[in-house]
Amino acid sequence: MPRPKKTPAALFRPLSATSSRSRKPLAAEDDPALQAIWHVVCAIPRGQVSTYGAVARTAGLPGRARQAGFALGVAPESLHLPWHRVVGAGGRIVFPKHSHEHREQARRLRAEGVLVRDGRVPPSAVTRPEE
Repeated sequence: MPRPKKTPAALFRPLSATSSRSRKPLAAEDDPALQAIWHVVCAIPRGQVSTYGAVARTAGLPGRARQAGFALGVAPESLHLPWHRVVGAGGRIVFPKHSHEHREQARRLRAEGVLVRDGRVPPSAVTRPEE
């Protein structure tokens, strides 16, 4: 017996009232995962950098380097996070080379004594945050 065709309306059923998706999403300030990432970033010492992946692992979120980047992007400015101390794998500044963000991150790192050459920091500057 052939299955009945599903109409587009049948594909998009409303979520039940008990579904976890029906709850109001957490504000960034109330999200424990984002708070954990912010806490780790605050612990990176001046003059050192860490990678997005290492920050995520230390925050208890292995494999979520992109979430670490997201967390820095949505962080309230009032936290004054040292976002510039977080770089991509291999010590690379992840912002496009000629962007304002790339120049600002390189400027802030150099002000802390970190050598930045061709958009990268040396391996000696990369630290693993305290677990």
